[in-house]
Amino acid sequence: MTQSHSAAQTPLVSRKASGLRGRIRVPGDKSMSHRALMFGAIAIGETTITGLLEAEDVINTAKAMTALGAPAYRDDQGTWHVQGVGVAGLRSPAEPLDFGNSGTGVRLAMGLMATTPLTARCIGDASLSKRPMGRVTVPLAQFGTTFEASEGNRLPLTLHGAKNPVPVTYTLPVASAQVKSAVLLAGLNTPGITTVIEPTPTRDHTERMLKGFGARITVEQKADGRHIRLEGQHELTAQAIDVPGDPSSAAFPMVAALITPDSDIVIENIMLNPTRTGLIDTLIEMGGDIAIENRRLAGGEEVGDLHVKSSRLHGIRVPAERAPSMIDEYPVLSVAASFADGTTRMEGLEELRVKESDRLAAVEAGLQANGVPTQSGRDWLEVQGGGAPGGGRVVTHMDHRIAMSFLVMGLASRIYTTVDDSRFIATSFPDFTGLLNGMGARIAAPEAR
Repeated sequence: MTQSHSAAQTPLVSRKASGLRGRIRVPGDKSMSHRALMFGAIAIGETTITGLLEAEDVINTAKAMTALGAPAYRDDQGTWHVQGVGVAGLRSPAEPLDFGNSGTGVRLAMGLMATTPLTARCIGDASLSKRPMGRVTVPLAQFGTTFEASEGNRLPLTLHGAKNPVPVTYTLPVASAQVKSAVLLAGLNTPGITTVIEPTPTRDHTERMLKGFGARITVEQKADGRHIRLEGQHELTAQAIDVPGDPSSAAFPMVAALITPDSDIVIENIMLNPTRTGLIDTLIEMGGDIAIENRRLAGGEEVGDLHVKSSRLHGIRVPAERAPSMIDEYPVLSVAASFADGTTRMEGLEELRVKESDRLAAVEAGLQANGVPTQSGRDWLEVQGGGAPGGGRVVTHMDHRIAMSFLVMGLASRIYTTVDDSRFIATSFPDFTGLLNGMGARIAAPEAR
């Protein structure tokens, strides 16, 4: 897939830096932000949310909830309010719901709408419109929901919610928190028990937060995986939610500090849910100097501060079973691996083939463009370390994580690194460049070099 080189692209250049310093906070967790807005929309009463990630993906979810009849808005103090309408209260939107770049937003929203008798057209940007939706439309159809999708089960897509939904038992064919969540959300307005069987555990924010809103949900570990059972048609109760920092966003300053000489930073208030700490575990295993300080509980989730210092890393094998806990972090892990001693092998990466881009191919192409030797297969990648020469131009394919990962690479490369388009960073981390430059990074537009 080749991204068009239009005049609207915004390239950025990252140059060798030293001594990143400071205490920072990264944006609120993206997964929790989407879910807080959606669960607030179908609860009874007003849900308030502090720390919401105010990035394009989440704002599009807020707009979608408003269009479905559950107004979501921000007050002057930065707190978000959602006026809930109950589990059966959503209505058909007057206009198509535009989810921009967000696969999480559209897939969870389809689950939310699937068992209410409404009709909604879902659209997205060019990148999202290339991503397959069959992974959620297939299980949601079992409830009685019908879909009119574009070729290849893609957006634009029209959803007709089930008038008389029936509960389902669904075994996830691939580890995906989005698919699990879509099925559970459909179960909220379905009589009886909806069950999701999860052979490989994925991030469990949906289960934790639904329980906090008062859903009747149980999780049991059995021989064939986690059995998540949800009793439908019970109302949820509005909540006050404080969203901690996103570990997927913290990944970028964390790796930047590890690979940039003489760095010492603290990233405050990061969610430490065990289904999300795979990257931290992996980097520590590679020799990363990362200390977790000030551990505490907030909103049912463990949070803490990450104290990170520059480190000499070494290559390791990252097992496939760790992939669900760090699926979004492999691009920046690959950058860390390029500065490690020896070879790092990452396995179980098939999910990366269907992200914002074929993220595995995009990562490998970016590494090779900057002089890093790699080998790969359908679901694995090997990165040979020893330092990234740099000097390459990375094609981001409209993928925010590819852009941020290679801007991090440039901070420790021998020659500067260029990414072809930085606009999509705003989908998850609007102040990425400002935050890193404030610690001592050197990221700027090409003409500003």
